[in-house]
Amino acid sequence: MSKASTRTPNLATSLVVLALWTLGACAPSMRAIDDQTRALLEERTSILGGNSWPQRIGSERGELDRGALSNTNVRTINPPAGEIDFDQARADRSVADRLTRYTAEALSIGVTDRLAIGINEALSLAQRHSREYRSAEEDYILSAIRLLIERHLWSPRFFNDTSATLSGNAEDGAFDTALDLINTLRITKRLPYGGDVEARWVWQAAQDLRNRVSEEYTQSSRIVLSGNVPLLRGAGMVARESLIQAERDLVYAARDFERFRREFLVDIANDYFSLLQTQARIESQGEQIKSQARDLERTTQLVEAGEVRPFQRAISENGLRNAQSNLASQNQQYVLQIERFLVRLGLDPRTPIDIQPLELDLPEPEIQQDEAARRALSYRLDLQNQRDRLDDARRDVLNARNELLPDLDLTGNVSLPTDGDLDVGELNFDPGDIDFSVGATLSLPLDRKNEALRLRQSMIGMERSIRDYERFRDSIIIDARSALRAIELAKFRLELAQIQVQIAEKRLEEQEIDPAGVTAQEFLDTTNDLLDARNARDDAIADLRSAILDYLLQTGQLRVGLNGQLQPLAGMGGDIDEDPPGDAPAVDPGDPSDPGDGSGG
Repeated sequence: MSKASTRTPNLATSLVVLALWTLGACAPSMRAIDDQTRALLEERTSILGGNSWPQRIGSERGELDRGALSNTNVRTINPPAGEIDFDQARADRSVADRLTRYTAEALSIGVTDRLAIGINEALSLAQRHSREYRSAEEDYILSAIRLLIERHLWSPRFFNDTSATLSGNAEDGAFDTALDLINTLRITKRLPYGGDVEARWVWQAAQDLRNRVSEEYTQSSRIVLSGNVPLLRGAGMVARESLIQAERDLVYAARDFERFRREFLVDIANDYFSLLQTQARIESQGEQIKSQARDLERTTQLVEAGEVRPFQRAISENGLRNAQSNLASQNQQYVLQIERFLVRLGLDPRTPIDIQPLELDLPEPEIQQDEAARRALSYRLDLQNQRDRLDDARRDVLNARNELLPDLDLTGNVSLPTDGDLDVGELNFDPGDIDFSVGATLSLPLDRKNEALRLRQSMIGMERSIRDYERFRDSIIIDARSALRAIELAKFRLELAQIQVQIAEKRLEEQEIDPAGVTAQEFLDTTNDLLDARNARDDAIADLRSAILDYLLQTGQLRVGLNGQLQPLAGMGGDIDEDPPGDAPAVDPGDPSDPGDGSGG
């Protein structure tokens, strides 16, 4: 057997091996990516002092069908007017009965299997099913993924490039063909303070496919080390800017997510308070209807006895009809509130539910305005983000100044080839054939106008960031003081409303005990005053509850448990959530009156 025949399978074998190598270098599984993302979220949230991080990392959707998604003949449903049926309602229909039926259908009246929703259930359901909450989780997850991408760019990265070239040369009608195969396995690494290094193993094989001579197959390889290091422009911490910003952005995202959880709790609680408020209005309206129905019956008897004139009955009838109309409007408002509330919780709007009485103790705080403002400046996570972004703006100025420096780069290259005297080099490296080169390149900044403009732009941006921080800090002080005053105002309105309810109830009681000399209009005025007083009382109750939650939110003292429920602070009383947050690290808010001198130094 000739040497050519023994060498021929080597190239084919190499092709197969390289193909299997390439196919084996597949991307990591999505499960591994999700686990890594979840671990990063847990780590960053724990450092923040929070107790809840997104667990739903992967998509909950099924596989995507490219064929269906690529269909260019997209169907549109838009029939002409003549093909749409419209049934006219009968003019003599019972509108009141239909409204009652609509309300009963919407509220699933008569359905026994109903979901009981109290304040705690509402908060837990919202955290598990709400679309808003899911979107906030995804914002946090995406920040973590961006950091993982950036970290990976700074880690050692492996690449394998394989190229095959078939070439031919015609001479006197005969073709000499050859197959060249080059495989490069390389690893690259960014340097911490600028530049990069790369190590390559380059393997090359060539085979003449026409001539069967002893030298038609050759093979060689070499190891190459190369690097590039900047010494001025692009050197130092500026080289790590993308990684630094990604790390800081994840901190901001963790704070934003925790801030969202607190705002979301307040929003859901306010929606729940509004439902209770409407329930109370409906109940008060029902009581007014009962009182006015009794007055209509009494007035009718007096008219029939000839003791009062008939227009008195008309006044009573009008008052009763207005009350019934108001009750129908409030029922429809309640239906709409229920449906929107269910949608916000992430539930089917047709879900039969029962809104339970409030089981949440919200004591009123005893604190001075200045102390409330101080706590807000210390605890508000969004203010901490705004303050830390000042450092980002200042760092941007330093990075822009670095762009004005000259370019001075060091480059180096070392190559170790296989023995050049062998046709099949394999791993026979010859240390005596080492090639190396070292160089330096200096590029003087003859044209740096764009970079100078970029520096001025970043300096203006820094000044703007300082003003934005100062304005936001001052607005937080105002909001904290205002939230505290809102509690006292709501409490004051509640006390007045309770007195007004007592007066109106006493007045109505006296008129019902001794109706002689009480006109229908006087009785109607009394019932309207009582209804207004009760509504004002219920509004004040809802306002007081909302004001307390808003105070906790505005001062950064609101804490949310794992299941989305309120965690009472020390001294508030009540049951602490089963998973209280760990001790938050001490926060140094700095001097709020000194955001920095803006020098960027």
